Amino acid sequence: MRHPNVPESNVSKSAARARLAEIIRKRSFGRGEITLASGRKSDFYFNLKPTMLDPEGAALLAELTYEALKDDNLDFVGGLEMGAVPLAGAIAQLSWIKGHPIAAFFVRKKPKEHGAKLAVEGLAKGESLQGKRIVIVEDVTTTGGSALKAVEAVREAGGVIALVFTMVDREEGATEAFAEAGLPFRSLYKAGEFLKG
Repeated sequence: MRHPNVPESNVSKSAARARLAEIIRKRSFGRGEITLASGRKSDFYFNLKPTMLDPEGAALLAELTYEALKDDNLDFVGGLEMGAVPLAGAIAQLSWIKGHPIAAFFVRKKPKEHGAKLAVEGLAKGESLQGKRIVIVEDVTTTGGSALKAVEAVREAGGVIALVFTMVDREEGATEAFAEAGLPFRSLYKAGEFLKG
């Protein structure tokens, strides 16, 4: 039986986007002095993990991201741990349900010291990113530095970067950094949408 709060799948994209923004605002957005991963100081922050790991938040992120990417002819979705891991997994699962499978992987910040010592995780023995079309996903993007680390690892593995896609673009230099690197960049939301009101 369907949970009463679970929307029917014919909910409009704009309604889904508005609902997800509400969840992000409540669970993942805050104001107050903070130092970002890029080293910059800010008076607002996004911690998307409480949204990515919320049942409705996870479903809406996967749905809206899948809809945004489904026509990009992708083989894989992945990115740098930790932010990309829940996203890539949820998108891979939904892509299978939709009959348009996009496999997932993640890039370790530093390769494991033991075992296979892999930088890229999630591929089976004999599987490779070689020649595959890949989207790098990220939860929150400030300068683009984290995503560029993932891009580098994927390129070393022979993958072709189709684009970088983030849930929230803080609008602090990533667009320019990706343009300079020749990478298409899109986002689900811009920080400015949450700073109003």
